Amino acid sequence: MPDVPPDEVRHVVFAVAPDLVLLDAAGPLEAFWRAELTARASGQGKHGAPAAYRTTVASIDGGALETYPGLPIVTERLDAFDETPIDTLIVPGVPADEGLVLQPALVDWIARRAPRIRRVCSVCTGAFYLAAAGVLDGRRATTHWRSAERLARRFPAVQVDADPIFIRDVRDGRAVWTSAGVTAGIDLSLALIEEDLGHDVAMQAARRLVVFMKRPGGQSQFSAALNAQASAGGAFDALHSWMTENLHDDLSVERLAEEARMSPRTFARRYVDEVGRTPAKTVAALRLEAASRALAQSARPLKRIALECGFGSEQNLRRAFVRCFGVLPLDYRERFASPHSG
Repeated sequence: MPDVPPDEVRHVVFAVAPDLVLLDAAGPLEAFWRAELTARASGQGKHGAPAAYRTTVASIDGGALETYPGLPIVTERLDAFDETPIDTLIVPGVPADEGLVLQPALVDWIARRAPRIRRVCSVCTGAFYLAAAGVLDGRRATTHWRSAERLARRFPAVQVDADPIFIRDVRDGRAVWTSAGVTAGIDLSLALIEEDLGHDVAMQAARRLVVFMKRPGGQSQFSAALNAQASAGGAFDALHSWMTENLHDDLSVERLAEEARMSPRTFARRYVDEVGRTPAKTVAALRLEAASRALAQSARPLKRIALECGFGSEQNLRRAFVRCFGVLPLDYRERFASPHSG
């Protein structure tokens, strides 16, 4: 049975390994600290009562721990919490090259302790530790895009998805959260805070962190434009920049080929070879990303956003959002809008 901590205090333990990637822990720690201050100051929370987090950074041996890129931190011993209720366990990442050697004692501790913890999470390559402990078996999970293929090879029982910022996988009534690299840990933490304390507290924490908006977990690790440019290796950089500035225009293969100064047939073939997907899929991703940004950052009507982003009609915009995010555009705006949008 999972631990049941007191309602007013949620103990969040960061189980860290040698060579911890410091920002993987520091970003989420800051998010929880800001949320605690906000909730206590305002009396907010999901149930209308003050709420707080207690955060602990712990390692197998305790004491000073070297981090990547070099700033040491002081940790407590993990075995000190063997009989202490833990609400949320977060395992931050470590540099994960082909020669990554996991700390056996930390893997064993996670495997032993995880079944009694309400939420188990990883940031970036911390997913390797959860996978080694068996926590991710049969579950969908993500990690930093550079390490996703390696995670899948090393732990074939894990359903690795390299694209999302974070994933919440619920099975048998228990949720396991995994996130992509570095700043994605902040997005994951804000989602945890929203689950605990409500939308308002999470958004206030995001503002204090100068995070412009809380990104949904299903959002890609790359922006659509960056993903296209990275895939193309620079071959279509100018075209992608032009596309992002002209989403409201005709972006058919023929028009794109004209801009690229190729025949439509040659352009379509070369584009797929360089980018790995069709021009139409890139156009759709760029338009969806632009519409998501417009919904979050402004109060512009749906009809105007649909036209500006090249969807043509509100109906097409709604269909695209339901297909990609599973929500209508206005629901997306309600959840992710900046308080200063206008």
